[in-house]
Amino acid sequence: MQNMTLGNPLRLIITFSIPLLISNLFQQLYSISDIILVGRLIGVKALAAVGAAAPVFFLLIMVSIGFTNGLTVISAQSFGAKNYRRLRRSVTTATTLSLSFTVIFSAIMLLFLDFTLHLMNVPEEIYQDTKKFLLVIGFGGVMIVAFNLLSGFMRALGDSKSPLYFLVFTTLMNILLNVVFIYYMKMGVEGSALGTVTAMTLSVICCLIYMKKHFQILKPEASDWKLEWKFCVEHLRIAVPMAIQFSIIAISAAVTQTICNKFGFETIAAMTAAMRVEQLAVQPMVSLGIAMATFVAQNYGAGRIGRVRRGVFESSMISVAMSIVFAILMFWGGKYVIGIFVTKEQPELIETVISMALTYLNISILFYVFLGQIFIFRNSCQGMGNSIAPMISSIVELLMRIFAAIYLASKFGFVGLCYASPLAWIGGALVVSGGYFWTIKKINRQIHKKRWSMYNLQ
Repeated sequence: MQNMTLGNPLRLIITFSIPLLISNLFQQLYSISDIILVGRLIGVKALAAVGAAAPVFFLLIMVSIGFTNGLTVISAQSFGAKNYRRLRRSVTTATTLSLSFTVIFSAIMLLFLDFTLHLMNVPEEIYQDTKKFLLVIGFGGVMIVAFNLLSGFMRALGDSKSPLYFLVFTTLMNILLNVVFIYYMKMGVEGSALGTVTAMTLSVICCLIYMKKHFQILKPEASDWKLEWKFCVEHLRIAVPMAIQFSIIAISAAVTQTICNKFGFETIAAMTAAMRVEQLAVQPMVSLGIAMATFVAQNYGAGRIGRVRRGVFESSMISVAMSIVFAILMFWGGKYVIGIFVTKEQPELIETVISMALTYLNISILFYVFLGQIFIFRNSCQGMGNSIAPMISSIVELLMRIFAAIYLASKFGFVGLCYASPLAWIGGALVVSGGYFWTIKKINRQIHKKRWSMYNLQ
């Protein structure tokens, strides 16, 4: 456990974010290994099938991350305030709400799967593989939510290393199981999905055993399991807007994917590879943002707003520097990374896929600075319990992405589609940064008002 209310803010944030970075890199390796194995061991169409399934899979991941992170904000605030009874009650409440959420979400996902795939214009030649992949993921959704919730509890207590260790284990198991299921058992794209679910299940079991032994502070008493509606609402007030916010991000990606599907499986494969490379490149900024959520939540719970402002400013500057560095690296090395995802058996097809992927990357890298600021200010707002500004920011992102995906793609083709994400980042960054400064101003007014009232009483 780590108390982030004392010590140099930037040093604490960076120290906390390094294990998160390694964890996120392994998370991406976890995802990328699926794409590489599918693309190389099965073929381009299988790669396109997994890419077409990505928006629905991404929706499950993003909603579960948003919902569980929102629930554990209360846990982090309680730990920062040293209210351990409230912390234990937060753990039990979050667990119950997460289980209920998983059952409902997975049922809806599976019930409307065919409708969703038709709505997304999934090409006929990859339709069945896409559906098989998502059926396996849908039934294993409870493990995805469980892992994110348990990781959230550990991060709420300032521990960013333990989730890393479990994720490393899960990633290695996922690669091993995918080789077994795809290469030796010839299960196709279903093997990729089954490997993911099985590896995640093993990770959840390990997390539970570890937390029971090392996090006695989280061990609830019998009375802590009694649900109180008011306390549930307090959690849901943050978790639901965060889940909606993250779902909007996923829906935005689905809109882009839907338009992309109209261009054929070559374009789908190119965008799948390019997006995986981009996700790998932006992980340092993602990790810094996640660290901000814990730092801000603990200091907000302790009433140390000055530390919040200092930490956010210094992290914002670090994010700008990182966005420039990684844009340069992507410009010079993107081609070589993309080549890893595809087999060399069809040279002309592969050349087309790589060329289109590079077109997307060379456009998006120019706007990484806006994406980095979204991570900083969005997580900072959430750490202070303000989930409205991030949600509005996500809605703006959705609208900008829809405009680019529909209008620009129809007018300029694939190049117009490539501007969907950059335009969404610009709009989202402007809104969420404004939301952060409005929140800080509101808190300062409340502090001055309280001090003035105390002065008058004296």
